[in-house]
Amino acid sequence: MKTIPLADESSTLALGAALAPLVTPGLVVTLSGELGAGKTTLVRGLLRALGHAGNVKSPTYSLVEVYEVSRLDFYHFDFYRFQDPREWMEAGFRDVFNGRNVCLIEWPERASGLLPPADLEITLSVVDAGRVATLAARSPSGEKLLASLAPSSPA
Repeated sequence: MKTIPLADESSTLALGAALAPLVTPGLVVTLSGELGAGKTTLVRGLLRALGHAGNVKSPTYSLVEVYEVSRLDFYHFDFYRFQDPREWMEAGFRDVFNGRNVCLIEWPERASGLLPPADLEITLSVVDAGRVATLAARSPSGEKLLASLAPSSPA
C-alpha cells in the first residue's frame, strides 16, 4: 500500500501520468472518493500521458467513455448514478472485463459484489486544501504496478 499526498490538481494529474507507463492489458483499477476528490482528474492525467489529446470527461451520465490509446482499449466507467448493483449486470458491461481491456471504475461500490476483482484500488480523500491518494494492490498485477511506481511519484 502507498499513500501519496496530492497538493493540487497538477499533483493528481502527475499521479495519473506516473501510472500510465505501468498500465497493462486486462488491468482493473477502482477509483473511490467523494464527489470532487479528483477521480476523473487522475484518469485524465493517465490518458494524457499515454498520448490522448482529446477531452477526458466524467462518464457520470454516459456510464462509460471508451478511449483507444497507446494500442490499449480503456473503458472509463462511472457508476455514481446506479441505485442498485444489479444495474451493472443490466448494462451489459460484463464482456468488457475480458483480460484485454483496461477498466478504470469510479464509484465501484455502486456495483458492489458484481464487479470482477480490482488489481489496484485507489482511494482519493480530501484533506485540508489538498488530497491524499491511497493505492492498494489486490492482485499480482497490482502488486507489480505498485512496486514499479517510483517512490517519489508524483508530488
